[in-house]
Amino acid sequence: MSHEVEKRALALYLESHQLKQTKQREAILDVFLQAGQHVTSEDMFQRVRNDHPSIGYTTVYRTMKLLCDAGLAVERHFDDGVTRYEIEHEHHDHLVCTKCGKIIEFECKMIESAQNEIAERYGFLTLRHRHELYGHCSSCRDD
Repeated sequence: MSHEVEKRALALYLESHQLKQTKQREAILDVFLQAGQHVTSEDMFQRVRNDHPSIGYTTVYRTMKLLCDAGLAVERHFDDGVTRYEIEHEHHDHLVCTKCGKIIEFECKMIESAQNEIAERYGFLTLRHRHELYGHCSSCRDD
């Protein structure tokens, strides 16, 4: 995949913030978009090193922060204290396995509707929210 839309978005962000567009940043963006799952900076570093061994950990870490600032990635913090990154896209919620660390994304119109009704009932203007369910995935459950 070429990820032209994302590359263009990054280029526009860098230009508007007077930052350099580098091959390393573009390579890290490509690897991140290909990952298609929640990744840590360490995960990203290992993936990037496979094809680009000259790119260091600090460059990966700083680029991930830059991708967040550019609106291409989102930082996620679950109960384990590890920062993970995911591609910025439509709102969704998470099921997090506390044994193996597996993260499952899901969407539920019923939950969203209930949240909106509750906020409205209390005259509350919701700006953002996060819904995470913690437990054991089907592979880790002791049946």
